Amino acid sequence: MKNAVVLLSGGLDSATVLAIARNLDFECYALSLDYGQRHRSELTAARNIARSLEARMHRVMPLDLTVFGGSALTDPSLAVPTQTENSDIPVTYVPARNTIMLSLALAWAEVLGCQDIFIGVNAVDYSGYPDCRAEFIQAFEHMANLATKAAIAEGKRITIHAPLMNLSKKEIIRTGLDLGLDYSITVSCYQADVQGRACGKCDSCRIRRGGFNAAGIADPTRYRCRQA
Repeated sequence: MKNAVVLLSGGLDSATVLAIARNLDFECYALSLDYGQRHRSELTAARNIARSLEARMHRVMPLDLTVFGGSALTDPSLAVPTQTENSDIPVTYVPARNTIMLSLALAWAEVLGCQDIFIGVNAVDYSGYPDCRAEFIQAFEHMANLATKAAIAEGKRITIHAPLMNLSKKEIIRTGLDLGLDYSITVSCYQADVQGRACGKCDSCRIRRGGFNAAGIADPTRYRCRQA
């Protein structure tokens, strides 16, 4: 059984990716980042998901990105939008987040001696973030194979897996359900409360709810208020 590092936020997509990696017979080491996100209940969800999907190990790494701000998810002075923004890149984009997360996953992968990293980025039903595109994943993989001892000195090629890249949210949900994933334990909302209940209004909530509707599946999300 090969080892893999899986980035696990606690949301729907990353939980599906962990289920996929496990189904591919990888021994999974889940990595979550406590970066000062306002929706901190997703970290509790990540712990529950890692336990449910029997990750070999789960680490939550503190890394305070609030010192930079620049995102509605890390700067309390910026409001999470509750209607679709006109700009291509919304204020919920966290500068360089996926680059930072992949870099840390890469470091742990080298320590573990594994060559595979999984991330739940998606270029179909997503919020327009530049670090969720295939071009970014390909570029990072290229960099990883130039910058690591494992690749240069030991000939171990690093592969960045993004199995959700070209799937719709409906397809992602159906994939997870086929693998036995319980989506009720995931938290996707950008401003979920301490109990993990979703606002039902932010971009992430709308995309998630639309995916369940399109899949013809009852939405298992716990909301603070009843949804129409």
